[in-house]
Amino acid sequence: MAGAKLDEIDRKILAELQADGRMTNVELAKRVGISAPPCLRRVRTLEEAGYIRGYHADVNPRELGFEVQVFAMVRLHSQAETDLSAFEARARAWPLVRECHMLNGEIDFILKCVAPDLSTFQTFLTEGLTSAENVASVKTSLVIRCAKDDPGVPFEVLEARLARLA
Repeated sequence: MAGAKLDEIDRKILAELQADGRMTNVELAKRVGISAPPCLRRVRTLEEAGYIRGYHADVNPRELGFEVQVFAMVRLHSQAETDLSAFEARARAWPLVRECHMLNGEIDFILKCVAPDLSTFQTFLTEGLTSAENVASVKTSLVIRCAKDDPGVPFEVLEARLARLA
């Protein structure tokens, strides 16, 4: 289990940074119960090891004018690895696509898309997504409202599991 490779201090650092990535190293060190220099070394090690992929602002899409959020379920003609990789590369290049996940089952990919309005999304859908090479079909669902949008992982679940295994 990957999370078990980290000690309790590392997991606390990750949980605190996940909750507030803007805090100072001094504040972080205080919250996890160590001094600032070793805390900074641990953060750098976590970054280098890939546990911390970056730091981002949690922007409000609607306040910025992105009124439309859509999930698009994409089925491809071919699931050969080269075709899957080509679709993933294409999805990364589309600005409206904010997430792209490959699934098993009837749907090959699910895309989370945002757009300022329905017309912009429709143009992307018809001129970009459905006309893309290897795309067999696309089903879309417009988001009415979001009841939960928690980024990251639930550290409390990891801690409870590790406690049971100890």
